[in-house]
Amino acid sequence: MRQITGIFWGLTLLIFTSCGQDQVKTPENALTEFEEFKLKEKFIEDNRLNYPGIADPKLKPILTKKINLSANDFKKLADKGTATEKQYQDAIKKGLDRFAEIYLEIDTEDRERVCIYYEELMNIVRLESSDGHLNNFMYGFDPTTK
Repeated sequence: MRQITGIFWGLTLLIFTSCGQDQVKTPENALTEFEEFKLKEKFIEDNRLNYPGIADPKLKPILTKKINLSANDFKKLADKGTATEKQYQDAIKKGLDRFAEIYLEIDTEDRERVCIYYEELMNIVRLESSDGHLNNFMYGFDPTTK
């Protein structure tokens, strides 16, 4: 009987420690980095990325607003301190869905720049995968899946 009780408690402990394994620990400076991210000018020429700047200047404030809304989404999750990878990935999808109404107006280089901005947000919280959402946005499918 004692052995069964020990096994029961061992399995219980294992279950509790495995739950929440996909939680993203919020880095100490993340909230500040989100604010800095929102303040920086976006869609300007960047020679490091071979990005010539936004193709259609009328879209700059629209795209900037949509990216900054995603930064707010990430910040809210980070502020909770208990967000999971899936919650961040869902926030990426939600943010990218905001571009649907103007997707065809966004030139390829600007779509790439949108993805790079999302990668910057992911780096702030050390999220390693968008779960294919960036590939779906950029290419219409995720080339990493079969």
